[in-house]
Amino acid sequence: MTTIDADTMHDPSDMPRDDGNPELAGQLASRTSTSYAHDKAKIMARLRRMEGQVRGVQRMVEEDQYCLDVLTQLSAIIAAARQTGLLVLEDHVRGCVLGSDHGHDEIDREELLTELIGAIDRFGRSVG
Repeated sequence: MTTIDADTMHDPSDMPRDDGNPELAGQLASRTSTSYAHDKAKIMARLRRMEGQVRGVQRMVEEDQYCLDVLTQLSAIIAAARQTGLLVLEDHVRGCVLGSDHGHDEIDREELLTELIGAIDRFGRSVG
């Protein structure tokens, strides 16, 4: 479970958005969490499987495979990413939000709630 104090909380509107830009990714990775520790092996296995699927789609495109076959594989990757994201989101809610009863006052809870709503919004838009 991660402990969050007022110095590490950020207004989601102040945080840089990760639009696939590697420079922003480094800025977003400054905080750590152990909320998904019990699912880490499962998450890593899913990510490795997705990585293999992406390589397979690259190979399919290089070999000029049929469009619908490529789309089928892309759909599988998107579904896997959605499921993995939901698992991480569930662990975040359980560990970082619900498990945050460590002397946080009402303002901290409001910040946690705002952060959670922002995360759900970003995740929802990304998996449409």
